Amino acid sequence: MSGFMRHAALTLAVLAAGTSAAAARPDLRQMTCAEAQQTVLRNGAVVFTTGPVTYDRFVANHSYCDRWEQAVPVTAATKDTPQCPVAYKCQEPVFDRFGWDD
Repeated sequence: MSGFMRHAALTLAVLAAGTSAAAARPDLRQMTCAEAQQTVLRNGAVVFTTGPVTYDRFVANHSYCDRWEQAVPVTAATKDTPQCPVAYKCQEPVFDRFGWDD
């Protein structure tokens, strides 16, 4: 195998390994409440694994939501706290569809 081919194969292997690591989500259930909060504050928005087959996106503030969404405080289970106030979740506002607020 030529030097170029060997270099290309090594580069591809490194990229593939990096992609796998980057695709992995941090598991909220394995973090302390403080670690989860700091992770969101440090990154602004984080997708955490929240259960065996579930995940959710947590944001530090409204600036990480679409302009029509609201940042709503959310709690989740962490390693040390069943109802940790992790951060916020972006949600579309609930509109009064029936005119009950008139």
